[in-house]
Amino acid sequence: MIPSAGILAVALVSAALMGLAIQRGATCMVAAVDEAISERRFGRAAALAEAAIWVGGLAAIAAAAGWLHMTPAAYAVTGWTVAGGVLLGVGAWVNRSCVFGAVARIGAGQWAWLATPVGFFLGCLIPVGAPMGHAGSSFGAGPDGVIIMVLFALLAIWRVIQAISARHIGRHLWHPHRATLLIAVTFVTTLLSAGYWAYTDALAALARSMDAMLSLRVLMVAALFGGAVAGGAIAGKLRRERPRGPDVLRCLVGGALMGIGASLVPGSNDGLILLGLPALLPHAWVAVATMALAIALAIRLSAVTGEARTAKP
Repeated sequence: MIPSAGILAVALVSAALMGLAIQRGATCMVAAVDEAISERRFGRAAALAEAAIWVGGLAAIAAAAGWLHMTPAAYAVTGWTVAGGVLLGVGAWVNRSCVFGAVARIGAGQWAWLATPVGFFLGCLIPVGAPMGHAGSSFGAGPDGVIIMVLFALLAIWRVIQAISARHIGRHLWHPHRATLLIAVTFVTTLLSAGYWAYTDALAALARSMDAMLSLRVLMVAALFGGAVAGGAIAGKLRRERPRGPDVLRCLVGGALMGIGASLVPGSNDGLILLGLPALLPHAWVAVATMALAIALAIRLSAVTGEARTAKP
């Protein structure tokens, strides 16, 4: 399938802006869990939760307007869902960042993390019995969907008031927490232009050659990483670190574990958080909770054994 020039432009610009925002935003699950454990602060977790609410609210508006015709796939919650969540968490801990955090690290010139998407792709090549999915509920449907819409409306009003009262609007909007909201907005624009898209799902589709728009999604992955590198250069974070063998191996293994886990759930933390949680899919909630718990236990264990704490991307 060859997308029109307009769809191609919107999809690629959205992916590039998402990469730019990931470089600035508070999006790494490993860093969010580490912050909660070590500092008793929940700013990064709150940023991820707010991004999910924004996706839910914007997608519900788009669906009501007739612009969004897809419903996310739902899967039965089984032991494989939990196992997948554990592998996602352990893989993220081994990698020292989740799939979002890996994009931020690559954008900062930490080239060893280029092995993460390679490892994720290799993990997706391992044949596992992925469950059959069925259509989930539409965005904004049901009483729970109404709650998401109310939360979105309240958050949107609050953010607009904050922006109006800010002295330096550019600095205000580019704060890591607010930059995370740009990820949510661009995620919805990719939904409208190219359908459901998360870069890990594009890698999984590439591994299985199961996507009619695969060529577009591969270009979007390239635009995502290009935007992250541009964001690193703009923020002065682009260090161009020479990759070390142990770091490359760790990222490769961590990415592979996350790839296997994503096949079992199915879904990785980017799609699970930004699509599965606001769509109120039970398997996404179980997988994200299991992933966070696995990361927390791994961090606790590493502290007991004296290993270095995970550095924030």
